[in-house]
Amino acid sequence: MKLTDISAPDYFHKVVDCQWACPAHTPVPEYIRLIAQGRYTDAYMINWRSNVFPGILGRTCDRPCEPACRRGRVEEAPVAICRLKRVAADFKDDIRDRLPRPTAHTNGKRVALVGAGPASLTVARDLAPLGYDCTVFDGNPKAGGMIRSQIPKFRLPDSVIDEECGYILDLGVTFHSGKRIDSLKALLSEGYDAVFIGSGAPRARDLDIPGRKEAAGSVHIGLDWLASVSFGHVTSTGRRVVVIGGGNTAMDCGRSARRLGGEEVSVVVREGFDEMPAASWEKEALLNEGITISAGLAPKAFINEGGRLTGLLVEPVTTVTENGRSTFVPTGEPPRQIDCDEVVIAIGQQNAFPWIERDIGIDFDKWDMPVVAETTFASTHPKVFFGGDAARGPKNIISAVAHGHDAALSIHRLLSGEDIGERLLPHVQIESEKLGIHEWAYDSEVTLDHRFPVPSRDNKTALKDIRTEVELGYDPALALAEADRCLNCDVETVFSGPSCIECDSCVDICPMDCITFTENGEEQELRLRLRVPALNPLQDLYVADGLKTGRVMVKDEDLCLHCGLCAERCPTGAWSMQKYFIDMTHAGDTCPTRSR
Repeated sequence: MKLTDISAPDYFHKVVDCQWACPAHTPVPEYIRLIAQGRYTDAYMINWRSNVFPGILGRTCDRPCEPACRRGRVEEAPVAICRLKRVAADFKDDIRDRLPRPTAHTNGKRVALVGAGPASLTVARDLAPLGYDCTVFDGNPKAGGMIRSQIPKFRLPDSVIDEECGYILDLGVTFHSGKRIDSLKALLSEGYDAVFIGSGAPRARDLDIPGRKEAAGSVHIGLDWLASVSFGHVTSTGRRVVVIGGGNTAMDCGRSARRLGGEEVSVVVREGFDEMPAASWEKEALLNEGITISAGLAPKAFINEGGRLTGLLVEPVTTVTENGRSTFVPTGEPPRQIDCDEVVIAIGQQNAFPWIERDIGIDFDKWDMPVVAETTFASTHPKVFFGGDAARGPKNIISAVAHGHDAALSIHRLLSGEDIGERLLPHVQIESEKLGIHEWAYDSEVTLDHRFPVPSRDNKTALKDIRTEVELGYDPALALAEADRCLNCDVETVFSGPSCIECDSCVDICPMDCITFTENGEEQELRLRLRVPALNPLQDLYVADGLKTGRVMVKDEDLCLHCGLCAERCPTGAWSMQKYFIDMTHAGDTCPTRSR
């Protein structure tokens, strides 16, 4: 097997599973250590550079980092990475003196940003400090996009949105509120040097089944309904409410209806409970508020009597998967009626670009989505870039932020006369963690510590007002306890073959049996003859030579807990612990480039 090149930026990056899984590649272990030290402002600024919205994401992120957390190899629950991010936001000092200053003079380049959601605001955050004249257009009165209009206030207060959007707008960004762009051709004619489209996926899907037209006054589209609730246009609902759909939006609709007067609120979904697309914590929060989930039911018709909606007819179905595609097949059980006064449809959303003319050089695919380059987010028009849901379809906030960083880098390179296909290498820093023979600069103890639940308001208080935030967040003591669960995966085990005497001390002390000294071989065969067979091909093997016997050292990165016992026991210093910090480059950073 080929020897491991640990100097390649992505090798140890991939080993830090949480950071690798984060679309914006936030340095998770680094900011968690800072929180443990009470350095909340420093932790916030690390987050602000990469994910831009720490307070927002600390409450609402889809948490792709947590399923990847290495703590899950020790016990069931990962570190509460997302909620620790909120801790940095809740307890930071005033950060305004640490933010970039608005430039006194622009560089003469004008960039238009359509939509004031997370993708567009990230682009503005990256480009405005470089002197670009950034103008954001949005139809709503305040910036934030779907963050403001579709996430309920009991999950995300307006004050948090105002603060973190304000940090960006205060960089000298021009915000035209209440200004909806109706023609991309007209916008381009205004002489902008680049246009970024971050307009999201604003069109919600409807449900065309019998009785839909007759029940129109009592049937609502989830995204539109949530926006109406958010802006105060809807302040009450019927006593019996059914929500159709199994995603996070459906969970928000159900919890909102409960607060607006719904005494009997239920969610109907075709999938099985475990197959629902909603996150497990979203389902748990909904169930804790007395809302029921009826899985395996497909809506068949709206029941109307005397000119008003009285029920929803549903049919039991089961999921059948063939060739990777799932379909819903009736079980043969008879349909049944769920009595209700109102129904909210939350079965997904899609993009809509009626304002983009089809004769201006932008290609669309068979799904009527713009053709967008994988890495640069460039469209087929030389000045137009896409990001967020507008580029890849409905996803999440952190993905939109990642798109914004990449698109901003592309726009900066384009307007600097450089090849946008050349991407900047990340900044990498490696530091030894050795303080003494048996002392480390980080906490290396691995203990069985169960995840600490986030304190929340009681239901009586939480359900009384739709703007009362449910989660209270960790206090400093709980934050420290939860932060201590982090296994410091960015502190890497680094091996030097020439220093090794092959005494097997590291093999004997390793609690995970992840180190093997053996003859080299082809990867598939080598994986099977390690001390513990390495059966996860998604995780690398660390293979190093230089041993006097001609053998190789093989360490399974999937098993290693970065506890440091190998380095502590090694009599020759062949093993060392080195903190690996990777900082993804953004627009304006300077370093070598690579073609992507």
